[in-house]
Amino acid sequence: MDLSLALYLVYVLTSVAMTVYVGRTLHHNGRRFLVDVMADEGLADSVNHLLLVGFYLVNLGAAALLINTAGSPITAADTVKTLVTMLGLVLLTLGALHFGNLAVLHRVRRSTQARNYAEWYYRQPPEQRQASPAPLH
Repeated sequence: MDLSLALYLVYVLTSVAMTVYVGRTLHHNGRRFLVDVMADEGLADSVNHLLLVGFYLVNLGAAALLINTAGSPITAADTVKTLVTMLGLVLLTLGALHFGNLAVLHRVRRSTQARNYAEWYYRQPPEQRQASPAPLH
């Protein structure tokens, strides 16, 4: 079998497997966080599903584009080196998207917490407002 073909097959299978595993893990474990941020389970589930679909599209698209960086490996060692480099780039893409999602969701959560605090604060009688704790940051 041609080394390039073997490289492509292993790369595609491994990239898809890594992307699906990470996506499912984030989808499953991120639900609780989204429900907390959004306070509506239906909305949180919808957003969680949309994030999963977007995650798959971006990561698999990046993986598909990275296949063009493989070149033409001559030896088995070149093939392994190229494969590891390409998979490393896929892993970096997965990680960058994960932290990007976390940053956006953290901002949404802070905004929700600030709004909840403001609502609570202004429900207090005016004489108690001065003794209120400072909002969380």
